[in-house]
Amino acid sequence: MALSPFLRIDGSFGEGGGGLVRTALTVSAMIQQPVEIINVRAGTRFPGLDVEDVVLLRALAKVTGTETSACNVGDHSITFHPNHRAKGLSGKVGGERNVHGRTANGPITLTALIPALARSGMYSSLLVEGETFGTNALGFDAFAEGTLGVLREMGIYAFPEHQQVGFGRDSAGEIAIDIEPSVVNGLDWPDRGKLIAVRGRVSTARVPESIAARALSHLEKLAKAANVPVEAEAVELEGAASGVHVTLWAVYERGLATGTSMGVKGLRVEALVQDAFDQLAEWMTSNATLDAYLADQILVPAAFADSGSVFRVSELTSRFMTAVWVIKQFVPARITVRGSEGGPGLVTIER
Repeated sequence: MALSPFLRIDGSFGEGGGGLVRTALTVSAMIQQPVEIINVRAGTRFPGLDVEDVVLLRALAKVTGTETSACNVGDHSITFHPNHRAKGLSGKVGGERNVHGRTANGPITLTALIPALARSGMYSSLLVEGETFGTNALGFDAFAEGTLGVLREMGIYAFPEHQQVGFGRDSAGEIAIDIEPSVVNGLDWPDRGKLIAVRGRVSTARVPESIAARALSHLEKLAKAANVPVEAEAVELEGAASGVHVTLWAVYERGLATGTSMGVKGLRVEALVQDAFDQLAEWMTSNATLDAYLADQILVPAAFADSGSVFRVSELTSRFMTAVWVIKQFVPARITVRGSEGGPGLVTIER
């Protein structure tokens, strides 16, 4: 009896969410290992393929000539069979909506796509449609300054442009991005070194100018009280709906972290600034070189880099630990995580 060429991944393992699905699909595309994912997102309140998964799957299928059994929102299992190494990708990505009108998060989709496209040996030029700022989701500014900032240190170069803002999962934002073919190096960040800068951005659309002014004023007060110099700016964006998003990021010689907050109706902008500032300040009091979200976002390229990595993370999340497990199902990766889930950790990846 012939053995199945598919590696079977149980989508209910660990975090049991979208991070597991995205990690498995990206790694499958990078090493051309067919994969079957069962119990998709079984660890969440909404099991089955989300629109985000479908957008990513279709994009990866296009660049790898992939044969896939299903690609519809709500499917509880999928097979993904890459036929060749990923090629460059040009054109539109996203735009799909589920039955509730929700779109995919653009920065999250790009974070999953970039490792495969960067190693394709070809240039990619994309227009990604969907949410660009969301609640408890990766926003454009954190992606452009945080995620891509760390990836640049690893040799991956991508250049995004926020063409239209999309606040929330029912929005139609647009991100244009060019991705260069790259040689990926490991991340040698065992300690931070010196602080280079703390920066901030208040991104708004269709709100009075006084909103951004109040945000910058409150940030200045918080920075002065904490004795932390912050370089901040306000950016007015084009968009169909109104919204406010605050992003702060700290850059060290060998460290980077972000703090973000999304505006909601009835919440004063000062509260948004306070929330983002508190997130970043908490990380700055630790000895971590990456925040919990950035560690998750750069794990796949670090695992397949041409040299080893070492970095300290402020919190080992369930999503991060699940992604480590997924990668190890595909390859005998020597990823050592010292620390317990929910606490700080030291991550070492050997080549």
